[in-house]
Amino acid sequence: MGDGGTSRAGTFERGEARKTAEGLSYLSGFGNEHSSESVPGALPEGRNSPQRAPLGLYAEQLSGTAFTEPRAHNRRSWLYRIRPSAAHPAFTRAADNGGLRTAPFTDLAPDPNRLRWNPPPEPPPGTDFLAGLWTLGGNGDATQRTGMAVHLYHADATMERIFSDADGELLVVPERGGLLLRTEFGLLHVEPGQVALIPRGVRFRVELLDTTARGYVCENYGSPFRLPDLGPIGANGLANARDFQAPVAAYEDVTGPVEVVNKFCGNLWTATYDHSPLDVVAWHGTHVPYVYDLRRFNVIGTISYDHPDPSIFTVLTSPSDTPGLAGVDFVVFAPRWLVGENTFRPPYFHRNVMSEYMGLIEGAYDAKAEGFVPGGGSLHNMMSAHGPDRETFDRASAAELKPQKVDDGLAFMFETRWPVTLTPQAATAGHLQRRYDDVWQGLERHFRPLH
Repeated sequence: MGDGGTSRAGTFERGEARKTAEGLSYLSGFGNEHSSESVPGALPEGRNSPQRAPLGLYAEQLSGTAFTEPRAHNRRSWLYRIRPSAAHPAFTRAADNGGLRTAPFTDLAPDPNRLRWNPPPEPPPGTDFLAGLWTLGGNGDATQRTGMAVHLYHADATMERIFSDADGELLVVPERGGLLLRTEFGLLHVEPGQVALIPRGVRFRVELLDTTARGYVCENYGSPFRLPDLGPIGANGLANARDFQAPVAAYEDVTGPVEVVNKFCGNLWTATYDHSPLDVVAWHGTHVPYVYDLRRFNVIGTISYDHPDPSIFTVLTSPSDTPGLAGVDFVVFAPRWLVGENTFRPPYFHRNVMSEYMGLIEGAYDAKAEGFVPGGGSLHNMMSAHGPDRETFDRASAAELKPQKVDDGLAFMFETRWPVTLTPQAATAGHLQRRYDDVWQGLERHFRPLH
């Protein structure tokens, strides 16, 4: 398997996968009309669907949005493949969905309490990425293409099967261990500190580059993620489009049994193909996967006073039908300077109409002194009061206000317009912190009336 070639299905050695991952090249730019061919002449010229596609390939369109959506937001790609996607046997329901759950989440009532989890436990031996997905909660309805879900994953085995998600796109946020994603469009290498975006319906396989892999996934049922508008920020800032990297075409020409799993309306369906569907020799379009390095985020912040709202840390947004109100935002708290004068510099106490799930990739978060660790996460549903813990408040209130570089941690947030309803497995998990509220105990009364 390379920039065009064959590969035998089966177990992949981690050393081989690591070497492959480190030698990859990419196409640059989010939302671009990309094109790539792994064999010269595989892309037709001047038309998308000629009477006979080059090299005996099949032409096929993959649409991620309705045909008639505005051009600026339309997502589609043309694929030139060895066999058409239609050439497969019937799917049957999988025996169970494992730890994977899908909206609507109706088992429990939405919880207004502040909640926090430790990292998930170690997976059973032989757990691949798909089997290691564990749903914390979400909102909306996947069948209506609204809302989102928060998943965690923990795996110790490379996938030998292939997966696609018809319910939504997947934003993968590794916290431990590198991944090699073999997609219909080519290969992506994603490590902690980076994220990968797999569009709705794109087939892929996840190979582990290290002994184990752990991280977070946002499943976005709504409009595809896009870069946020910059407004008064101007033409530059936040995530630069050119820092998003799409794969170059690479294909598998494999015959023999290959299990393909499809997530459809909340359930897993499985079929055994007689070939690998990762057989796209060339492609062009806008419905493509990406990898992005979070450390390239161009942080915009105050250079006078006050702590800015976290919206300025938005990397990607999925708009709703209300302008400015996202179905889900992906926000990163990247390395930055704090210079605000006469300012309480950590995130302030607040209540928010949006709901916030926060995770930690590495280091520490500047609003929490302890208990919030990489691989864990917190949920503050709409209008739940939260902010710095007592130790952080005391330290920040007395700190000498000189320029300060914040570069000892990397945190992120999935922020969504609706409450996140927990799954029963998240509400009763052994790694749920039962005394999270205690971090705000001891915030003393300092009120001193003048008269």
